[in-house]
Amino acid sequence: MLERVIAEISPTGKLRAAINTANFLLVNGTNASGDPAGIAPDVAREIAKRLGVPVSFAPFAKASEIGDSVNSGVWDIAFIGAEPARAEKIFFTAAYVEIEATYLVAAGSAITSLTDVDRPGVRISVGRGSAYDLWLTRHIANAELVRAPNVAASYQMFIDDKLEVLAGLRPGLISVLEKLPDARILDDRFTSVQQAVGTARDNRASAAFLAAFIDEAKRSGFIAKLIEQNGIQGLSVAKL
Repeated sequence: MLERVIAEISPTGKLRAAINTANFLLVNGTNASGDPAGIAPDVAREIAKRLGVPVSFAPFAKASEIGDSVNSGVWDIAFIGAEPARAEKIFFTAAYVEIEATYLVAAGSAITSLTDVDRPGVRISVGRGSAYDLWLTRHIANAELVRAPNVAASYQMFIDDKLEVLAGLRPGLISVLEKLPDARILDDRFTSVQQAVGTARDNRASAAFLAAFIDEAKRSGFIAKLIEQNGIQGLSVAKL
């Protein structure tokens, strides 16, 4: 069984892991060797260790670029949010961590709850192609989604264009408060981004292997240990 998985998921002799370098919660710089550091790279290293193959990393600036390149032959596994639009081409494991997504509003805003957001005249700044952008695209009916090229640009667009709402991951929005100390983050969340491991849908043996690995990694405390070791606030181990 393992031989079949290795042949399927590591055709080059290496496990090529696609990571979103913009997700500072899961990728937090580089190590002494110049390779990506953080929770996602650490999980990739453990998967490669279980398979007995070396790991290499394929860095991407945006999660959407990873999803779009599933059939390009650039990566074997990917670390991105599991979303229905992506699942058409990618098999996703159960989530290994989850991150709250919510809204930030400027000082003096009349918006105090989630129900106040989806109304005519409300403009929501969001990073194009992010997991929560895909969620908002499916669920927002009345407000206007104003998309920036990436997550970092969405923060600046919210400020520069004086938009009513900024959508984002709660830890990222907390960092925005350093620039806008009078702004407010809503207490509730509109979704939780489920960060998972993905592989091409044709990789059926690999999909079963990855699903079992993630289940064991959560049950054993491996994922919780990585969160603690990396000192990341705002992440939680996804439910079993």
